[in-house]
Amino acid sequence: MGYRVVVVGATGNVGREMLNILAERQFPADEVAVLASRKSLGTEVSYGDKTLKTQDLDTFDFTGWDMALFAVGSDATKVYAPKAAKAGCVVIDNSSLYRYDPDVPLIVPEVNADAIHGYAKKNIIANPNCSTAQMVVALKPLHDRAKIKRVVVSTYQSVSGSGKEAIDELWNQTKGVYVPGQEVAPSVYPKQIAFNVIPHIDVFMDSGDTKEEWKMVAETKKIVDPAIKVTATCVRVPVFVGHSESINIEFEEFLDEDEARDILREAPGIMVIDKREDGGYVTPIECVGDFATFVSRIRQDSTIDNGLNLWCVSDNLRKGAALNAVQIAELLGVKVLKKG
Repeated sequence: MGYRVVVVGATGNVGREMLNILAERQFPADEVAVLASRKSLGTEVSYGDKTLKTQDLDTFDFTGWDMALFAVGSDATKVYAPKAAKAGCVVIDNSSLYRYDPDVPLIVPEVNADAIHGYAKKNIIANPNCSTAQMVVALKPLHDRAKIKRVVVSTYQSVSGSGKEAIDELWNQTKGVYVPGQEVAPSVYPKQIAFNVIPHIDVFMDSGDTKEEWKMVAETKKIVDPAIKVTATCVRVPVFVGHSESINIEFEEFLDEDEARDILREAPGIMVIDKREDGGYVTPIECVGDFATFVSRIRQDSTIDNGLNLWCVSDNLRKGAALNAVQIAELLGVKVLKKG
Protein backbone atom coordinates (compact mmCIF):
# COMPACT_ATOMS: atom_id res chain seq x y z
CA MET A 1 0.00 0.00 0.00
CA GLY A 2 1.48 3.34 -1.08
CA TYR A 3 1.05 6.92 0.03
CA ARG A 4 -1.53 9.55 -0.81
CA VAL A 5 0.49 12.65 -1.68
CA VAL A 6 -0.53 16.26 -2.28
CA VAL A 7 1.62 18.78 -4.18
CA VAL A 8 0.62 22.34 -3.31
CA GLY A 9 1.67 24.98 -5.84
CA ALA A 10 1.92 22.40 -8.61
CA THR A 11 1.98 24.92 -11.47
CA GLY A 12 5.12 26.74 -10.29
CA ASN A 13 8.75 25.91 -11.13
CA VAL A 14 9.37 24.02 -7.89
CA GLY A 15 5.97 22.30 -7.82
CA ARG A 16 6.43 20.95 -11.34
CA GLU A 17 9.94 19.80 -10.42
CA MET A 18 8.55 18.01 -7.34
CA LEU A 19 6.19 16.06 -9.59
CA ASN A 20 9.03 15.20 -11.99
CA ILE A 21 11.20 13.93 -9.14
CA LEU A 22 8.42 11.96 -7.47
CA ALA A 23 7.98 10.14 -10.79
CA GLU A 24 11.71 9.78 -11.55
CA ARG A 25 12.49 8.32 -8.14
CA GLN A 26 9.40 6.08 -8.31
CA PHE A 27 8.09 7.36 -5.01
CA PRO A 28 5.52 4.82 -3.72
CA ALA A 29 2.44 6.99 -4.22
CA ASP A 30 -0.95 5.37 -4.78
CA GLU A 31 -2.56 8.73 -5.46
CA VAL A 32 -1.24 12.23 -6.17
CA ALA A 33 -3.36 15.37 -5.97
CA VAL A 34 -2.13 18.66 -7.43
CA LEU A 35 -3.34 21.94 -5.97
CA ALA A 36 -3.10 25.53 -7.11
CA SER A 37 -4.75 28.89 -6.54
CA ARG A 38 -8.07 29.69 -8.21
CA LYS A 39 -6.40 31.57 -11.07
CA SER A 40 -4.57 28.35 -12.08
CA LEU A 41 -7.52 26.05 -11.48
CA GLY A 42 -7.80 23.27 -14.06
CA THR A 43 -4.27 23.79 -15.39
CA GLU A 44 -2.78 20.45 -16.43
CA VAL A 45 0.60 19.32 -15.10
CA SER A 46 2.69 16.24 -15.87
CA TYR A 47 3.40 13.48 -13.39
CA GLY A 48 5.45 10.76 -15.08
CA ASP A 49 3.38 9.56 -18.03
CA LYS A 50 0.17 10.93 -16.50
CA THR A 51 -1.45 14.34 -16.82
CA LEU A 52 -3.12 15.73 -13.69
CA LYS A 53 -5.59 18.59 -13.38
CA THR A 54 -5.07 21.10 -10.60
CA GLN A 55 -7.68 21.33 -7.86
CA ASP A 56 -8.60 24.34 -5.74
CA LEU A 57 -6.31 24.75 -2.73
CA ASP A 58 -8.94 26.85 -1.00
CA THR A 59 -11.56 24.08 -0.81
CA PHE A 60 -9.35 20.95 -0.71
CA ASP A 61 -9.86 18.54 2.21
CA PHE A 62 -6.51 17.15 3.42
CA THR A 63 -8.17 14.47 5.57
CA GLY A 64 -6.92 10.99 4.67
CA TRP A 65 -3.84 12.24 2.79
CA ASP A 66 -0.45 11.16 4.14
CA MET A 67 1.81 14.06 3.18
CA ALA A 68 1.68 17.41 1.40
CA LEU A 69 4.65 18.97 -0.37
CA PHE A 70 4.16 22.75 -0.22
CA ALA A 71 5.76 24.89 -2.96
CA VAL A 72 3.96 28.19 -2.36
CA GLY A 73 5.01 31.39 -0.61
CA SER A 74 4.93 32.01 3.11
CA ASP A 75 1.61 33.90 3.03
CA ALA A 76 -0.31 30.98 1.50
CA THR A 77 1.61 28.46 3.61
CA LYS A 78 0.60 30.32 6.78
CA VAL A 79 -3.06 29.78 5.87
CA TYR A 80 -3.07 26.24 4.45
CA ALA A 81 -0.21 24.33 6.11
CA PRO A 82 -1.85 24.37 9.59
CA LYS A 83 -5.11 23.15 7.98
CA ALA A 84 -3.32 20.21 6.36
CA ALA A 85 -1.35 19.42 9.53
CA LYS A 86 -4.51 19.52 11.66
CA ALA A 87 -6.18 17.09 9.24
CA GLY A 88 -3.38 14.58 9.89
CA CYS A 89 -1.44 15.23 6.69
CA VAL A 90 2.29 15.80 7.29
CA VAL A 91 3.42 19.06 5.65
CA ILE A 92 6.84 19.32 3.98
CA ASP A 93 7.19 23.05 3.47
CA ASN A 94 9.51 24.70 0.96
CA SER A 95 8.84 28.29 2.12
CA SER A 96 10.83 30.09 4.83
CA LEU A 97 7.85 30.27 7.20
CA TYR A 98 8.71 27.43 9.59
CA ARG A 99 12.50 27.08 9.13
CA TYR A 100 13.39 28.91 12.32
CA ASP A 101 10.55 27.49 14.47
CA PRO A 102 12.16 25.40 17.26
CA ASP A 103 9.22 22.98 17.09
CA VAL A 104 9.70 22.29 13.36
CA PRO A 105 12.64 20.18 12.15
CA LEU A 106 14.71 21.70 9.33
CA ILE A 107 16.05 18.78 7.35
CA VAL A 108 18.62 17.89 4.72
CA PRO A 109 18.45 14.07 4.71
CA GLU A 110 22.18 13.53 4.04
CA VAL A 111 22.99 15.74 7.04
CA ASN A 112 20.45 15.41 9.89
CA ALA A 113 18.06 12.58 9.05
CA ASP A 114 17.41 11.78 12.72
CA ALA A 115 15.70 15.14 13.17
CA ILE A 116 12.72 13.71 11.23
CA HIS A 117 11.11 12.47 14.43
CA GLY A 118 10.61 16.06 15.59
CA TYR A 119 7.85 16.46 12.98
CA ALA A 120 5.21 15.24 15.44
CA LYS A 121 5.11 18.50 17.44
CA LYS A 122 3.35 20.38 14.63
CA ASN A 123 3.03 17.76 11.86
CA ILE A 124 5.27 20.04 9.78
CA ILE A 125 8.82 19.64 8.39
CA ALA A 126 10.76 22.54 6.87
CA ASN A 127 12.89 22.45 3.74
CA PRO A 128 15.95 24.76 3.92
CA ASN A 129 16.91 27.66 1.69
CA CYS A 130 18.40 26.53 -1.64
CA SER A 131 21.83 28.06 -1.00
CA THR A 132 22.05 26.48 2.45
CA ALA A 133 20.98 23.00 1.32
CA GLN A 134 23.86 22.39 -1.06
CA MET A 135 26.43 23.94 1.29
CA VAL A 136 25.57 21.81 4.33
CA VAL A 137 25.72 18.62 2.24
CA ALA A 138 29.38 19.48 1.61
CA LEU A 139 30.13 20.76 5.13
CA LYS A 140 28.71 17.91 7.23
CA PRO A 141 31.13 15.07 6.35
CA LEU A 142 34.09 17.44 6.81
CA HIS A 143 32.68 18.69 10.13
CA ASP A 144 32.34 15.10 11.36
CA ARG A 145 36.05 14.59 10.73
CA ALA A 146 37.72 17.85 11.80
CA LYS A 147 35.04 20.10 13.39
CA ILE A 148 34.38 23.35 11.57
CA LYS A 149 34.97 26.63 13.43
CA ARG A 150 34.11 29.16 10.74
CA VAL A 151 32.73 29.34 7.20
CA VAL A 152 33.05 32.25 4.77
CA VAL A 153 30.82 31.72 1.74
CA SER A 154 30.14 33.78 -1.38
CA THR A 155 27.25 32.59 -3.50
CA TYR A 156 26.59 32.96 -7.24
CA GLN A 157 22.85 32.30 -7.42
CA SER A 158 20.82 31.73 -10.57
CA VAL A 159 17.70 33.69 -11.44
CA SER A 160 15.44 30.62 -11.21
CA GLY A 161 15.67 31.08 -7.44
CA SER A 162 13.40 34.12 -7.94
CA GLY A 163 10.81 32.29 -10.05
CA LYS A 164 9.60 32.31 -13.65
CA GLU A 165 9.35 36.10 -13.91
CA ALA A 166 13.06 36.39 -13.16
CA ILE A 167 13.94 33.82 -15.81
CA ASP A 168 11.87 35.83 -18.31
CA GLU A 169 13.55 39.06 -17.22
CA LEU A 170 17.05 37.68 -17.82
CA TRP A 171 16.00 36.27 -21.21
CA ASN A 172 14.29 39.45 -22.37
CA GLN A 173 17.01 41.79 -21.11
CA THR A 174 19.66 39.67 -22.85
CA LYS A 175 17.77 39.92 -26.15
CA GLY A 176 17.20 43.63 -25.56
CA VAL A 177 20.93 44.31 -25.35
CA TYR A 178 21.29 43.19 -28.97
CA VAL A 179 18.00 44.39 -30.46
CA PRO A 180 17.53 48.19 -30.52
CA GLY A 181 14.11 49.19 -29.23
CA GLN A 182 13.65 45.96 -27.24
CA GLU A 183 15.55 47.02 -24.13
CA VAL A 184 13.90 45.81 -20.91
CA ALA A 185 14.07 47.82 -17.69
CA PRO A 186 14.59 45.98 -14.37
CA SER A 187 11.37 44.81 -12.78
CA VAL A 188 12.03 41.68 -10.71
CA TYR A 189 15.49 42.91 -9.70
CA PRO A 190 16.58 46.40 -8.60
CA LYS A 191 19.22 46.56 -11.35
CA GLN A 192 19.79 44.96 -14.75
CA ILE A 193 20.62 41.25 -14.36
CA ALA A 194 21.70 40.55 -17.97
CA PHE A 195 25.51 40.78 -18.27
CA ASN A 196 25.67 41.88 -14.64
CA VAL A 197 25.89 40.59 -11.07
CA ILE A 198 23.80 41.93 -8.19
CA PRO A 199 25.08 41.60 -4.58
CA HIS A 200 21.56 41.68 -3.17
CA ILE A 201 19.17 38.76 -2.55
CA ASP A 202 16.04 39.28 -0.42
CA VAL A 203 15.62 42.36 1.80
CA PHE A 204 18.29 44.31 3.67
CA MET A 205 18.45 43.96 7.46
CA ASP A 206 19.67 46.45 10.08
CA SER A 207 23.03 44.63 10.29
CA GLY A 208 23.72 45.35 6.60
CA ASP A 209 23.28 41.67 5.73
CA THR A 210 20.50 40.66 3.38
CA LYS A 211 17.86 38.19 4.57
CA GLU A 212 19.35 35.53 2.25
CA GLU A 213 22.72 35.91 3.98
CA TRP A 214 21.08 35.73 7.40
CA LYS A 215 19.21 32.57 6.34
CA MET A 216 22.46 30.80 5.44
CA VAL A 217 23.87 31.59 8.88
CA ALA A 218 20.79 30.61 10.91
CA GLU A 219 20.02 27.46 8.90
CA THR A 220 23.59 26.12 8.94
CA LYS A 221 23.60 26.46 12.71
CA LYS A 222 20.24 24.68 13.05
CA ILE A 223 21.05 21.85 10.61
CA VAL A 224 24.75 21.18 11.29
CA ASP A 225 25.99 22.73 14.55
CA PRO A 226 25.03 25.92 16.44
CA ALA A 227 28.72 26.50 17.27
CA ILE A 228 29.76 27.06 13.64
CA LYS A 229 30.39 30.71 12.77
CA VAL A 230 29.14 31.60 9.28
CA THR A 231 29.41 34.77 7.22
CA ALA A 232 27.86 34.98 3.76
CA THR A 233 27.71 37.29 0.76
CA CYS A 234 24.90 36.31 -1.61
CA VAL A 235 25.03 37.43 -5.23
CA ARG A 236 22.54 37.03 -8.08
CA VAL A 237 24.21 36.17 -11.40
CA PRO A 238 22.92 35.93 -15.01
CA VAL A 239 22.57 32.12 -14.98
CA PHE A 240 19.18 30.47 -15.56
CA VAL A 241 19.52 27.41 -13.29
CA GLY A 242 22.20 26.25 -10.84
CA HIS A 243 23.67 27.92 -7.78
CA SER A 244 27.43 28.07 -7.21
CA GLU A 245 29.30 28.77 -3.99
CA SER A 246 32.89 29.60 -3.11
CA ILE A 247 33.36 28.22 0.42
CA ASN A 248 36.27 28.92 2.76
CA ILE A 249 36.33 26.66 5.83
CA GLU A 250 38.38 26.97 9.02
CA PHE A 251 38.64 23.79 11.12
CA GLU A 252 39.63 23.20 14.73
CA GLU A 253 42.29 20.74 13.58
CA PHE A 254 44.28 20.25 10.41
CA LEU A 255 42.55 18.50 7.50
CA ASP A 256 44.64 17.68 4.47
CA GLU A 257 43.11 18.52 1.08
CA ASP A 258 43.63 14.93 -0.16
CA GLU A 259 41.82 13.48 2.85
CA ALA A 260 39.04 16.04 2.42
CA ARG A 261 38.68 14.99 -1.21
CA ASP A 262 38.42 11.32 -0.17
CA ILE A 263 35.86 12.12 2.54
CA LEU A 264 33.69 14.04 0.11
CA ARG A 265 33.92 11.28 -2.52
CA GLU A 266 32.45 8.84 0.02
CA ALA A 267 29.77 11.23 1.30
CA PRO A 268 26.10 10.78 0.29
CA GLY A 269 24.71 13.18 -2.30
CA ILE A 270 28.11 14.52 -3.40
CA MET A 271 29.99 14.13 -6.66
CA VAL A 272 33.63 15.27 -6.60
CA ILE A 273 34.96 16.55 -9.94
CA ASP A 274 38.33 18.02 -9.09
CA LYS A 275 41.14 17.84 -11.65
CA ARG A 276 43.77 20.56 -11.76
CA GLU A 277 43.48 21.13 -15.46
CA ASP A 278 41.40 23.15 -17.92
CA GLY A 279 37.76 22.21 -17.38
CA GLY A 280 38.50 19.91 -14.44
CA TYR A 281 35.66 21.39 -12.35
CA VAL A 282 31.88 21.69 -12.58
CA THR A 283 29.96 24.80 -13.60
CA PRO A 284 26.23 25.43 -13.09
CA ILE A 285 25.22 24.67 -16.67
CA GLU A 286 26.58 21.13 -16.25
CA CYS A 287 24.66 20.37 -13.06
CA VAL A 288 21.17 21.18 -14.40
CA GLY A 289 18.83 18.21 -14.05
CA ASP A 290 21.21 16.30 -11.79
CA PHE A 291 20.47 15.11 -8.26
CA ALA A 292 24.05 15.53 -6.97
CA THR A 293 25.79 18.40 -5.24
CA PHE A 294 29.11 18.82 -7.08
CA VAL A 295 32.34 19.81 -5.35
CA SER A 296 35.47 21.04 -7.15
CA ARG A 297 38.60 23.16 -6.51
CA ILE A 298 39.39 21.53 -3.13
CA ARG A 299 42.60 23.07 -1.85
CA GLN A 300 44.45 24.14 1.27
CA ASP A 301 44.10 27.75 2.44
CA SER A 302 47.63 28.72 3.41
CA THR A 303 46.57 31.98 5.09
CA ILE A 304 45.22 30.20 8.20
CA ASP A 305 46.38 27.15 10.18
CA ASN A 306 43.51 24.79 9.39
CA GLY A 307 41.82 26.05 6.26
CA LEU A 308 40.32 24.65 3.07
CA ASN A 309 38.71 26.23 0.01
CA LEU A 310 36.18 24.52 -2.21
CA TRP A 311 33.73 25.24 -5.03
CA CYS A 312 30.21 23.83 -4.71
CA VAL A 313 27.56 23.70 -7.47
CA SER A 314 24.03 22.29 -7.54
CA ASP A 315 20.73 22.53 -9.42
CA ASN A 316 18.82 24.86 -7.09
CA LEU A 317 15.41 23.70 -8.33
CA ARG A 318 16.40 20.14 -7.44
CA LYS A 319 18.66 19.81 -4.39
CA GLY A 320 17.87 23.34 -3.31
CA ALA A 321 14.13 22.75 -3.35
CA ALA A 322 12.18 19.93 -4.99
CA LEU A 323 14.65 17.05 -4.60
CA ASN A 324 15.27 17.80 -0.93
CA ALA A 325 11.51 17.89 -0.29
CA VAL A 326 11.03 14.50 -1.99
CA GLN A 327 14.01 13.08 -0.07
CA ILE A 328 12.32 14.26 3.15
CA ALA A 329 9.12 12.51 2.00
CA GLU A 330 11.11 9.31 1.39
CA LEU A 331 12.73 9.62 4.81
CA LEU A 332 9.36 10.22 6.47
CA GLY A 333 8.02 7.09 4.79
CA VAL A 334 10.95 4.85 5.74
CA LYS A 335 11.49 6.07 9.33
CA VAL A 336 8.01 7.09 10.46
CA LEU A 337 4.94 6.25 8.36
CA LYS A 338 6.27 2.93 6.99
CA LYS A 339 3.56 2.32 4.42
CA GLY A 340 5.32 2.18 1.06
